[in-house]
Amino acid sequence: MNSKIKTLQEKIDLAHLGGGEQRIEKQHQKKKLTARERVAYFLDEGSFEEIGILVTHRTTDFGMEKEIYYGDGVVTGYGTVNGRLVYVFAQDFTVFGGALSETHAEKICKVMDLAVNVGAPIIGLNDSGGARIQEGVRSLGGYADIFHKNVQASGVIPQISAIMGPCAGGAVYSPAITDFTIMVEDSSYMFVTGPNVVKTVTNEEVTSEELGGASTHSSKSGVAHITSSNDIECLEDVKKLLSYLPQNNQETPETISYSLADEKREILADIIPDNPNKPYDMHEVIEGIIDEDSFYEIHKNYAENIIVGFARVGGRSVGIVANQPMFLAGVLDVNSSKKAARFTRFCDCFNIPLLVLVDVPGFLPGTDQEWNGIIVHGAKLLYALSEATVPKVTVITRKAYGGAYDVMNSKHIGADLNFAWPTAEIAVMGAKGASEIIFRKEIKASDNPEAKLAEKEAEYADKFANPYRAAQRGFIDEVILPEDTRRKLIKGFSMLEKKSIDRPKRKHGNIPL
Repeated sequence: MNSKIKTLQEKIDLAHLGGGEQRIEKQHQKKKLTARERVAYFLDEGSFEEIGILVTHRTTDFGMEKEIYYGDGVVTGYGTVNGRLVYVFAQDFTVFGGALSETHAEKICKVMDLAVNVGAPIIGLNDSGGARIQEGVRSLGGYADIFHKNVQASGVIPQISAIMGPCAGGAVYSPAITDFTIMVEDSSYMFVTGPNVVKTVTNEEVTSEELGGASTHSSKSGVAHITSSNDIECLEDVKKLLSYLPQNNQETPETISYSLADEKREILADIIPDNPNKPYDMHEVIEGIIDEDSFYEIHKNYAENIIVGFARVGGRSVGIVANQPMFLAGVLDVNSSKKAARFTRFCDCFNIPLLVLVDVPGFLPGTDQEWNGIIVHGAKLLYALSEATVPKVTVITRKAYGGAYDVMNSKHIGADLNFAWPTAEIAVMGAKGASEIIFRKEIKASDNPEAKLAEKEAEYADKFANPYRAAQRGFIDEVILPEDTRRKLIKGFSMLEKKSIDRPKRKHGNIPL
């Protein structure tokens, strides 16, 4: 018996060594943790239970039968994060560069199945050179198996991908399907085809970092939702993100105990400038509304004319979608519409109430936007907010013009509560543009067209550039003082807590992709 126990322990010790001390040291030289170190840091101490530690590949071609490593390049299992059950897989770059084989994929699929069946988040720590070339189509089939399971799990359990090294070729599609992608700066990259292929096909000279680094994907493509400066910060970001989410689509996020106190926030009264064309930072509004230091922004550096992220209001986890007047005056364009639509759909999947803060002058005009499909991309956000059945509350702080008023969670597309500040301007368009159209003949006939335009602009603004016409129609439930906003929101979300909507039976809608 002792010899058998010794044999088992030897195999476990070999598995823990991964590709060996030399390769572990190389990983550390790159300022990267190993797969096992990442799992150990991420999960609560002593909670990790490994699955498949003795799995090995089955390949005999190209001399592969002489290179056998227990675990086959991926650490899989389950444990807890702040006491909550999660499933995890971590690719081990010290074993064949983390390359995915048939058995490597089977291990990942096994924990994904468990996560769905039990109803707990799955977190992938990606660090892989791609498909294991020696296995050919079996490796490609392994990727496809993972993609298929990502799709089946979508909207059922939260799926988070941390890119902590290379992620190229077919490997990129699994993170793309998951809910959130977090990249580590300077040590991770994602692309379908690498710099060498790009040079061969298009003659472009580009580095891996320029082509698919964390900065590129967080600011240009929007592939990365969050970037982290190193492995430790990345794992902390995953933990923080999880704190706002439920375990699965049948549960709601954990509510932190909270008692209503004096919720007036006088600071909110002085944020909106007297000049309606002067920008202000919507982050200041958000900070004045939410529980202190609870805002966690998503897609911070992408499509900065709209802000999305998680926060707590009276202890409740909420998703925030807010126009940002500091960038492009807060207009909706192709990228901001996609960004907000995706975030909205995630929140709706996982029973996270939505707070929409509106200061939008309209959709961005121009050939670039039209040729890139602003019609269909703007419709994504309209569709997402119309489809969402979670509690939805809107606060119009200033401008709500044209079709953008409709799209930004108006009463007409299913918002539960719509508030407006006295500074709100709700109209088809701005006073100047409207006056130029409505009073064109009068202005043209006037001895002083400029003065007449100014007069008519003031007249139009007095009639329409305010929230009262909309309130008279019931499109705004209440015009509120800015300093009362937080109290109204806490009470409103509490009132909507048991909201339930039965929708007509259908396979799924056809969102304008």
